[in-house]
Amino acid sequence: MSAWIAVAVFVAAYVLIATERVHKTAAALAGAALVLGLGVVGSQEAFYSHDTGIDWDVIFLLLGMMIIVGVLRRTGVFEYIAIWAAKRAGGSPLRVLILLVLMTAFASALLDNVTTVLLVAPVTLLVCDRLGVDPVPYLIAEVLASNIGGTSTLIGDPPNIIIASRAGLTFNDFLVHLAPIALIALVAFTLVLPWLFRGSFTADPERAAEVMALNEREAIQDTGLLIKCGVVLTAVFTAFVLHSALHVEPSVVALLGAGVLVLISRSKPRHYLASVEWETLLFFAGLFIMVGALVHTGVIGDLAGVVTDATGGDALAAVMLILFVSALLSGLIDNIPYVATMSPLVFDLAKTISDPVQAEALWWSLALGADFGGNLTAVGASANVVVIGIAKRHGTPITFWEFTRKGAVVTLITIALSALYLWLRYFVLA
Repeated sequence: MSAWIAVAVFVAAYVLIATERVHKTAAALAGAALVLGLGVVGSQEAFYSHDTGIDWDVIFLLLGMMIIVGVLRRTGVFEYIAIWAAKRAGGSPLRVLILLVLMTAFASALLDNVTTVLLVAPVTLLVCDRLGVDPVPYLIAEVLASNIGGTSTLIGDPPNIIIASRAGLTFNDFLVHLAPIALIALVAFTLVLPWLFRGSFTADPERAAEVMALNEREAIQDTGLLIKCGVVLTAVFTAFVLHSALHVEPSVVALLGAGVLVLISRSKPRHYLASVEWETLLFFAGLFIMVGALVHTGVIGDLAGVVTDATGGDALAAVMLILFVSALLSGLIDNIPYVATMSPLVFDLAKTISDPVQAEALWWSLALGADFGGNLTAVGASANVVVIGIAKRHGTPITFWEFTRKGAVVTLITIALSALYLWLRYFVLA
């Protein structure tokens, strides 16, 4: 009975979010309240369990980075980068989009995709304002690029960290096996940008000329604060890269960085807290509780079990089934809890395959399906939700279906390329 309640509540909340009849945060919190109030999960499962509760690491990683961005915004560096990017692109909206997409994708490989979009989104809003173009296509393209770029490394996308921990894979393993397909996917995505966002590249010629005449150095308002921010960000990013060796979670690093930066910058709370997307954080909390209820009642485990049982011991069938099912389910329920549930089953399935190369391909299939599948819908990945929250606060809301229409096309392309890559590399050329 509890499983049916969990499914009914999740589906109802998802429909409300997708149709936008109710604000997504209200829908997520109402759903969380229902599964708690009806006894599907208790406070222990919702607030304290690593497997079925709120992922506090994600919440506090976001909070810490939002505070850092809030302090950094006061330096004027975002406007500097916006003017620099527009001038390097010759004021062309399409070239600006391509430049920002490439910057986002490569930054997401070095950081995590959520941190990257938190840093890039303010730049995008500024450059679009300068050129007089709608920022929505740019923000959607960047978050899609962040999920593609983040696929290439262990730290680029949160599901990769979960997979690495369960499978015993290293940073270099992800780089060798996933970076090539991520690069291929990025090239394909870049090529379809003019078609995918057609009609979005008409700028005001006068405003473009004004941008070309600007001196980006004049945008910097506080050099001393910029230096302090640079030192703290360098330390934070270094700790992100080395977090597995340092045994310090990215969320702790982000909070430490935020605390140190607030202290040395002597920023007032009204300045740095203004950049915190409270609605986004609450939305994640509600979503985690609803998905946790599905995990707790065994719904996600049963679905994953059906996937593994359907392979019949055939390695290629297992790889392809995991890839496509992961892409679909990750797009619907957020890729972090999905991978957390699926990884033990992939671990068991890998032990039944005699060829070690093909057994390892199961993990790459799971990673590609979950990471690229995160682009499928507006709630498929953390970065998606963050950017939608930023856009709403800026007064340029992105609807669920507006994002999903673009994301579904990109997901279809990248998953098709992934299927070909997995087949060729691990079954034909192995």
